[in-house]
Amino acid sequence: MIRVLLTAFEPFGRDPLNSSLEAGRLVAAGPPAGVALEFAPLPWAFDDSISELRRAVDRFEPELVLATGQGGNRPDLTVERVAINLDDAVRTPDRKGNQPLDQPVVPGGPAAYFSSLPVKACVEAVQQAGIPATVSHTAGTHLCNHVFYGLAHLIATERPELRGGFARLPYLPSQASGRETSASMSAETAAEGVRILIRSAVATLHPPSVGTMAAPRRRSWMRRRSG
Repeated sequence: MIRVLLTAFEPFGRDPLNSSLEAGRLVAAGPPAGVALEFAPLPWAFDDSISELRRAVDRFEPELVLATGQGGNRPDLTVERVAINLDDAVRTPDRKGNQPLDQPVVPGGPAAYFSSLPVKACVEAVQQAGIPATVSHTAGTHLCNHVFYGLAHLIATERPELRGGFARLPYLPSQASGRETSASMSAETAAEGVRILIRSAVATLHPPSVGTMAAPRRRSWMRRRSG
């Protein structure tokens, strides 16, 4: 069984729902076959979110981490390719009132990290199932990017054997009602997209005909594909 950690964000602001949390709960209740899945909701707070992510990784020792968040302005499931070392919560503070502006996620860290998941392969697999999905080249500068960068930095500096990335999910239909955007996706459809994304990532990192890839071959794959 391949150990996979799935994270999502708790609701924030005045909204009692978060699409990533609702979809994540469904995935946790029905995980992909062959996967030992741990589900960890993260708080909508800058420092606390990465701390909780680290605790979940230490507790579960996963081989793969998929972090998810809500992308309310997006019409499809988007798999993020790049995390940048920048917190700029210019529009919305976190639940504790923190509103970092032009601050690094990790002082002294690299300007950016690429996802260590096979981003394009994951998106193609979701699309083939009839679920709208695209590659995204920016996770913004708020908590989605914050957690994505924190995960990538953890992998780069402490857990090079781990693979991980980030995906954003559209609003639920009930959330889109009355908003400027009408784009939405049901929790069930989003959950199935996340399951397919996980299966695709696992299959690429652990091909059935080969078994678990050796570390040198994984590094070569990363140089060729870089997300």
